[in-house]
Amino acid sequence: MRMMHTKLPEFIAKMKRAVVKHFPDRSIEIKGLENLQYAKMQSLRTGRIEEAVEEVAAREDVCKVEMDVIARIPETMHTVLIKGIDKEGRTQKIILEVINILHPTEVALFDGCKDIEDRRPPVGLH
Repeated sequence: MRMMHTKLPEFIAKMKRAVVKHFPDRSIEIKGLENLQYAKMQSLRTGRIEEAVEEVAAREDVCKVEMDVIARIPETMHTVLIKGIDKEGRTQKIILEVINILHPTEVALFDGCKDIEDRRPPVGLH
C-alpha cells in the first residue's frame, strides 16, 4: 500500500485557498511550521484540516484565520546535530546529541474562547 502525503508548500497553499474560497479579502496566519524546510503531511488529515479552516473562515464574525501547529504530546524528543563547517562549506565534524523539549499544551492558546470543538481522535488512533 502506497501512503499518500501532502508536501509542506502544498499544505500551506491549500490552507490559503480554503480561507479565500468564500471571502477573498480574508487571510490566514500559520504558526509553528516556520522552522520546517521539508515535511510531508498526512493527506487525510490535510483534507480534514482544510475543511476546518474553510468552516472557520466562512463564519460572518471572522475576519482573519490563525492556525497554530503545536506538538500534541507536551514532551517531545529531538536529535540535535552540531556541525563544524569549513571555509568551502563542507562538513568536517558532526556531534549528535538529544534534547527533550517541553511544549505548552493547546490550552495556552485558547485566549478565553468558549466555543471549542475537539475533533481529534484519541492519541495513537490517528
